[in-house]
Amino acid sequence: MLSDTVRISGLIDDSIVDGPGLRLTIFTQGCPHHCEGCHNPQTHDFNGGEDVTIENLFEKVKSNPLLDGVTFSGGEPFCQAKQLYELGLEIKKAGMNIVTYTGYTYEYLIEHADKENYYGELLSVTDYLVDGPFILSKRDILLKFKGSSNQRIINVKKSLAEKKVIEAEL
Repeated sequence: MLSDTVRISGLIDDSIVDGPGLRLTIFTQGCPHHCEGCHNPQTHDFNGGEDVTIENLFEKVKSNPLLDGVTFSGGEPFCQAKQLYELGLEIKKAGMNIVTYTGYTYEYLIEHADKENYYGELLSVTDYLVDGPFILSKRDILLKFKGSSNQRIINVKKSLAEKKVIEAEL
């Protein structure tokens, strides 16, 4: 079935801070952004973490019948877009939603999407995208599901359909 691996930093079961409802959060390993004040600096090194098969990650998802969805965080999920797209297909078949965090902007991902990098494919299985780099001077601990005020929560399905950014209220 699914055999490719995802390099992860770790997992959080039963998260309520990484998107709507009860979630499994997958922290990908490797990030090119190195945002000052990053909440997950241990995820920056592309050689850190561990490889886990997509199949094992999906088994972990299926093992909790109470989950509303899965969150791809980081690190930078779009550095492993192909693998997360393949995992995302299985998650969607199971009826769950997907939140993806990225240091890139939605516009950048759309502009640079091609068959080589799978940006468009990962966006196609993502329900909500939290985009933009974390900016320490814009940090606000009262914001829901994001760390700094420059970041947006985007309804990806509507944005793709309308060919413009449609922000979501979660």
